[in-house]
Amino acid sequence: MIHYAWIIAFTGTLVTILAHGFGRMSYSVILPSMKDGLSLTYTELGSIAMGNFIGYLSLAIIGGFLAARFGVRRVVFISLLVIGVSLFLTGFSESFVFAFFMRLISGTGNGGSYVPIMALPAAWFVMKKRGLATGIVSGGIGVGLFLSGILLPPVISAFGKDGWRYGWFFMGIAVFILAFVCYAFLRNSPKEKGLSMYGGEEEQKGGAKVTLFSAFRDVVVEPEIWKLGSVYFMYGFSYIIYLTFFVAYLTKEMGVAPVAAGRIFAVLGIFSIFCGVIWGWISDVLGRRHGSMFAYLTLALSYVVFAFWKDTAGFYISAVVFGITAWSIPTIMAAASGDAVGGRLAPAGLGFATLFFGIGQALGPVIGGWLKDSTGTFTNAFILATIVSLIGAFGSLILKKKTS
Repeated sequence: MIHYAWIIAFTGTLVTILAHGFGRMSYSVILPSMKDGLSLTYTELGSIAMGNFIGYLSLAIIGGFLAARFGVRRVVFISLLVIGVSLFLTGFSESFVFAFFMRLISGTGNGGSYVPIMALPAAWFVMKKRGLATGIVSGGIGVGLFLSGILLPPVISAFGKDGWRYGWFFMGIAVFILAFVCYAFLRNSPKEKGLSMYGGEEEQKGGAKVTLFSAFRDVVVEPEIWKLGSVYFMYGFSYIIYLTFFVAYLTKEMGVAPVAAGRIFAVLGIFSIFCGVIWGWISDVLGRRHGSMFAYLTLALSYVVFAFWKDTAGFYISAVVFGITAWSIPTIMAAASGDAVGGRLAPAGLGFATLFFGIGQALGPVIGGWLKDSTGTFTNAFILATIVSLIGAFGSLILKKKTS
């Protein structure tokens, strides 16, 4: 029989499709037409993205601790409902301020669902299987990117100048309905199904009953969580510059047709579907520190190609290279958090590390948008992303060595 842990892993895939693929990454596809519809600057577009990441950051930290206390299932369900409603309402935006606050609210739902679901495999899988399982969960981001790149451009084109509004409506309805499917299958721990962890059992850190205070206390005194956070910052800052301005760079600066840009974005999404599985397995074999280092080096290559190889072949190569490594770092950080504090406290540990990641995410789009507005090109923004990713590669060497 199939162990229910695998049902959890693939339900987690659906959660990340909704929370990250639809709730967050779809913004890059809608961004160009939304810019024209509301007459926004790139700095304002970056600021709207920053609002989303501020919301993400606030709930990523709190949501991780809430999930440790009240259970991943409940926290994820409520968070997905928040995303669905806020995405739908974003379609009614008439100003920068309204769009900013809707994306802020959507970000809270994203943080409250993504961090707990990425940490959930730590409660269902032993350490030597954890990277692979977490990679399956993160695969939903790539599926969501692919679906956004394929489905949204025709929807936007079909409704003319207001097409971007219907893109938001479509995303919101889909997330709201499918949130109930996720709730039906999710469970907080193997004990709820009368099972043990897949692969055996592991000693869990923390007391018999986890409280918000005890979870916070046990997490903040763990040095490895602080190391993970500092390395995670580099990913948050660099990758979000690339993804936020991906379609805008192609359509507004490189003259690529919107539908063609959507296809390139979809290719990125296709190749990213299995990247979490691949890099999760690599980190199981090589250890989290070397897995992280090689992932950062690959990401840096994708950014530098995008910055300097300015033709269709270069765009596709960059998308493929990024795609095969896109969610490697979140996958490795989620698995490493479980390694550091155990399955029970993994949501809290990952949530705390995400504080650093979220700060990087909030800064990246604003600085990237400012560089575009001040220099007239996205090239410098992608060069900055390359440099920060290389710092992340060498910074990964501070992480714990593989023990077995």
